[in-house]
Amino acid sequence: MKQIILFLACIFSSFLINAQNTERTFQSFAWVNKGVPSIKVNDGIYIFQAYASEVVETSFIPNGETINSDSHAVIAKPNFSIFEVLEGEEIIDLKTDGIAIKITKNPFQISYYYKDKLITSEKAGYVKNDSLETIEFNLTKDEVLYGGGARALGMNRRGYRLKLYNRAHYGYETHSELMNFTLPIVLSSNRYMIHFDNAPIGFIDLDSEGDNTLKYETISGRKTYQVIIGESWYDITNNYTNLTGKQPMLPRWALGNFSSRFGYHSQEEVEMTINKFKEEEIPVDAIILDLYWFGKDLKGTMGNLEVFRDSFPDFEGMVKRLNNKGVKTITITEPFVLTTSKKWEEAVEKDVLAKDSIGNPAKYDFYFGNTGLIDIYKPEGEKWFWNIYKDIANMGVAGIWGDLGEPEVHPSWVQHHTGSADEVHNIYGHDWARLIHEGYQRDFPNTRPFILMRAGYSGSQRYGMIPWSGDVNRTWGGLQSQPEIALQMGMQGLAYMHSDLGGFAGANLDDELYVRWLQYGVFNPIFRPHAQEDVPSEPVFRSKKAKALAKEAITLRYKLLPYNYNLVYENNQSGKPLMRPLFFEEADNVALFNYSKTYLWGDAILVSPVLEAELTEQEIYFPKDNVWFDFYTNEKVEGGQSKTVQLKENTIPTYVRAGAFIPMAKPMQSTTDFNSDNFELHYYFDSSTPKTTYKLYNDNGLEANTENFELLDFKAAFKGSNLQFKFETSKDSQFESKTKSIDLIIHNILESPKNVKIIGSKIPFFYNEETNTLIVPVTWDTTEVKEIKIKLKK
Repeated sequence: MKQIILFLACIFSSFLINAQNTERTFQSFAWVNKGVPSIKVNDGIYIFQAYASEVVETSFIPNGETINSDSHAVIAKPNFSIFEVLEGEEIIDLKTDGIAIKITKNPFQISYYYKDKLITSEKAGYVKNDSLETIEFNLTKDEVLYGGGARALGMNRRGYRLKLYNRAHYGYETHSELMNFTLPIVLSSNRYMIHFDNAPIGFIDLDSEGDNTLKYETISGRKTYQVIIGESWYDITNNYTNLTGKQPMLPRWALGNFSSRFGYHSQEEVEMTINKFKEEEIPVDAIILDLYWFGKDLKGTMGNLEVFRDSFPDFEGMVKRLNNKGVKTITITEPFVLTTSKKWEEAVEKDVLAKDSIGNPAKYDFYFGNTGLIDIYKPEGEKWFWNIYKDIANMGVAGIWGDLGEPEVHPSWVQHHTGSADEVHNIYGHDWARLIHEGYQRDFPNTRPFILMRAGYSGSQRYGMIPWSGDVNRTWGGLQSQPEIALQMGMQGLAYMHSDLGGFAGANLDDELYVRWLQYGVFNPIFRPHAQEDVPSEPVFRSKKAKALAKEAITLRYKLLPYNYNLVYENNQSGKPLMRPLFFEEADNVALFNYSKTYLWGDAILVSPVLEAELTEQEIYFPKDNVWFDFYTNEKVEGGQSKTVQLKENTIPTYVRAGAFIPMAKPMQSTTDFNSDNFELHYYFDSSTPKTTYKLYNDNGLEANTENFELLDFKAAFKGSNLQFKFETSKDSQFESKTKSIDLIIHNILESPKNVKIIGSKIPFFYNEETNTLIVPVTWDTTEVKEIKIKLKK
């Protein structure tokens, strides 16, 4: 039987490999430079590079073209010593410790293997036709495909031909094939990624013809792609973000609640709104000013980019007063300068605008008026734009909102300093974020910037970009697409994708929808209600019941602050998404490949948002090989099953993995009140998980200095009737650590323990028999190791 299986596998592999471009013929093998192998074929040259044993790059340079090494996505340096080359009469093997590239000479074929298993292979490879240049790959018939950026299509995107052209989709709901982030990335359920390293517009065809073909299509540019693999999905995201850059640490306040709408018309309205949050004791950390901060009218003022003093006479004082209340100010900006704006003549005089075909400033009409577009690719344009941001930051503004950065209207005839509109369109938002990020590094080097952007490109995470999902409709359909969009973008490196909580577009005043969206937002990277002003986005202006339920959700968001901030650290270190699909947990469970209704928030928390109206119950899948505890009731659920659970109006189903540590903060009005030396540490005990280690990261939450931090190491071990905890710091640093007061709260203790000891002495504890929780107050000098020993009743 085993021989038959091997024979069939060989036939299947042969089928994949022998589908090819029959007109391409092998001519010779050579080294371009030391460590850079190349293959000459009749119509060009292939060049191969490795960045790591799990990341390899292939470039094709057609006859008559020269090598273009300019990548907008990749920042890693090639490893020139990683390939082992074996050349035979028929085959050339380029081997690393991970990926092997097999080149068959006749018929010519390039295939990629990992641990002797075929990953993928070129089909036609590179082909040029009348209008597009393409690269084709073979697919197996059962592969599920992800990627292509932010879309609303269902998790499995196979069967679509997706345009690569960043474009806003106003009022989308459950289906959107084209949105603000179109990334040239494909991920496969077979656990590999292909990144097409080329910026101009085009398409990704995910087997739309049903002939098991993956095709990348572009108007011009590089014929370069990277193949990225890993033992797990976490390895793949780590390898990809090593290639394209890790997300910098966010300021801690960015995890708080935002007050935001389209928009606040005056200084008085801004301060009144924040006062309402204070009066209602609803935590808030930032307020976002839409375009009325620089103009009274919706149309005709875009591009002013200076404070409109009629409405904001004491802007600097307002910002200072808000900051004193623990509330940061964020201002919107756009890259468009209207011909009616205050800065039009200055922009023309300083020559900072994109041009038309004869060298004049490009002007065209769109919703907000007749406009030009800042050419951020021109040194003068970049400097001029940054100086505006520098002035804003010097007024105390803590964050930047970059809107319409697709750019929203960008005619093909517009010319930029480095190329045509179609050549830079998809990277405009990416380079806009770079401009701001590098400006902060240069002029405010100790500040972590907050950069909220609506469009970007592969690798935009390294500039600290925080993406959102655009102008979603304020309907249940709009909510239903959000988990998919966020999960997909996290897999593609942009782990802070989030939505306008409550929905943006339309005048739908639905309190149930609003509350369910905010409850989902508790377990999102960014918590930012935002909407058109015909329906209030702020909970303080909603009905009494909606306000109370929203307050409960926001309070929980703040309670989870230390856990969430640790997810920021994990993402910074390893590229792990904050929101994770369940197939990350069970990589071979086919039933989970197209599943997004339940997801992991970090490693420890399982979340199932309520996405339909008037539901009283819903089915949840619990990942196998784990025990899960209801976050609110401590009810125990065995993993590896789907279970129907009853719904409550004040929460969404939330479960914690057995053995998990969950640090939780004490109540606060804003993150400036957060005390990292006084918190709760929840531990979910179960005999099925006898050993657990958890590392908790902490710093001051503001400074860009990554050396000034503490890393706390919490361990739990259970044997017999003894449950033991060990607290220690696992890394020395410049951080000035203080004695910590920790309430160690242990769940699933079915009887009051015999005793609790620290350094051999019994200490007082509190046992709640209704919730089966044990509370042990611990005072810990972090320069020392602290051990807590609990004797349980058998």
